[in-house]
Amino acid sequence: AHPQWPIAAISSAWPDDADAILEANNEAGPMCLRVNLGQQSREDYLSQLAEANIKAQPGTLSPSAVYLEKPGAVETLPGFYDGRVSVQDEAAQLSAYLLAPEPDDTVLDACAAPGGKTGHLLEHQPNLKSLIALDADAQRLKRVADNLQRLKLAATLEHNRLETFAEQYSGPGFDRILLDAPCSATGVIRRHPDIKWLRKRADIRKLAATQTELLAIAFSLLKPGGTLLYATCSVLPQENERVIQQFLAQTTNAIEQPA
Repeated sequence: AHPQWPIAAISSAWPDDADAILEANNEAGPMCLRVNLGQQSREDYLSQLAEANIKAQPGTLSPSAVYLEKPGAVETLPGFYDGRVSVQDEAAQLSAYLLAPEPDDTVLDACAAPGGKTGHLLEHQPNLKSLIALDADAQRLKRVADNLQRLKLAATLEHNRLETFAEQYSGPGFDRILLDAPCSATGVIRRHPDIKWLRKRADIRKLAATQTELLAIAFSLLKPGGTLLYATCSVLPQENERVIQQFLAQTTNAIEQPA
């Protein structure tokens, strides 16, 4: 149930796991929650779910992740409208822990919409000096505002392209930058099956060029000694390892930090 090009690309990138990846792409993804650990522990929230007769299990990678046995409406989740829990895939939750902002840090969340990672960064480190949530799409940026309002959190929203923002920005470098770069989304096909048919083989090279450019621009905004986290929802090395390798080869003052 895939066009030939993603089958070939995934098989080349993940020869031992290609069949499992393709099969997973044809299944509905589980509903994963992110518990706001600033308001309660994951164990407490699992107890609240049990009291509401909602079966769930803790995740294994993110300390805030909870998987529901069956997907359900957010209205049924205890504390959803109080900001105690959000819907977010477990892999996406890792961004806040990997970026690891500290108190009084200045943070730039580039390509921030729809705001899941923005909210998590603020939950994870409530004592930031500032956080700018940047996105080129005004409608999607409004979703960031809506998400932050539900979570009762605040950030500076910036409707702008990263290139233009970098040209106009005159402040000090950021301590932490999250670049959730535009990509082929080949890692979230089970959430968006139409990606299989909308994406074309030629898109990958164009996206990789854009990602390499955005990575260099984001790095120019980083304070010496700061941390930049590059993230995509692609499973293809052309958009991940190879972008990083090319960037490091061209940027002598950048150092890769293994996770």
